[in-house]
Amino acid sequence: MIENPGPPHPAATAAVTSAATAAVTYAAAGVDIAAGERAVELMGQAVRRTQRPEVVGGLGGFASLFALDLTRWRRPLLACSTDGVGTKLAIARELGVHDTIGIDLVAMIVDDLVVCGAEPLFLQDYIACGRVVPERIAEIVAGIAEGCVQAGCALVGGETAEHAGLMAADDYDLSGTGLGVVDADAVLGKELVRPGDVLLALGSSGLHSNGFTLVRRVLLEMSRLSLDAVLPDLGNQVTLGTELLTPTRIYAQDCLALVAGATPHAFAHITGGGIAGNLARVLPANVDAVVDRSTWTPAPIFELVATLGPVARPELERTLNVGVGMVAALDPDRVDRALAVLRERGTPAWVMGEVTHGTGSVRMTGRHPS
Repeated sequence: MIENPGPPHPAATAAVTSAATAAVTYAAAGVDIAAGERAVELMGQAVRRTQRPEVVGGLGGFASLFALDLTRWRRPLLACSTDGVGTKLAIARELGVHDTIGIDLVAMIVDDLVVCGAEPLFLQDYIACGRVVPERIAEIVAGIAEGCVQAGCALVGGETAEHAGLMAADDYDLSGTGLGVVDADAVLGKELVRPGDVLLALGSSGLHSNGFTLVRRVLLEMSRLSLDAVLPDLGNQVTLGTELLTPTRIYAQDCLALVAGATPHAFAHITGGGIAGNLARVLPANVDAVVDRSTWTPAPIFELVATLGPVARPELERTLNVGVGMVAALDPDRVDRALAVLRERGTPAWVMGEVTHGTGSVRMTGRHPS
């Protein structure tokens, strides 16, 4: 039997009435539309820097339009790639430096496109945050725009989502999708790789954007290094934070220049999985890739991670790029031309190995110079 509780207390009645009559706004719930509009206004100039002639319209539409010039390709194939930046974002957030992380995003996307020979055409970004701070969003997008300029592609749109109650106010995550195009007769890949090919390494600018969970664990959690510290082990006068935030080198235009001038057979973008893991993706079953470590010296940051962990060499090479951001496989008689093209572009490059008869595996030989 349920007893009659009687009339509600007058104070409770007043509270309910007050709550029912008070206006509730989206901003009060945690989403500030005006801040989002201000962010779009601030990013406009950066986005306009990236525009290509094929872009139709500008910011503000529901969808982006791009006029593909079909006269440039006999049988055009569209290439698409989606990626993010990963836990490198934690360094950017802690330092309050947001204008370079977008370059990393573009690099992760366009350099996956170009490995098949595709020209990156355009990119769209997605930023999720706990609270829209217009100036911070504009800094992030300025970095994305700079990356697009380096890659030769347009930033045609994106989305900034405010996830109040789901993410902490100063948290954000970053991802994007890019589209490229390549003629069907010009697709690069494992089908073209053969014994006798030379492996050409394109040097990395540092850690790039992979393996930061390991890097942060070793340097910041276990070793308790300060991001503001200037470390003699790094051989320079920049802080550890600056070293970790060094933007990923973008190879898209380098690779397209090689396609035009040196006829490579395949590219391997060295990201998660390291040199061996990514080279294996462009090897047919009847060849091996033989990589000679003695042909280059990785930047000091890699040795610092290895020593302080300690991190075993196989684990280090499986997680980080150890100094190589892209690898090209090409005919021996095209190597000198390829090196000349990259030298003219200011991109460090060297012969790092060869392709031999084998079973589709990658063999890492030699030792890095000390």
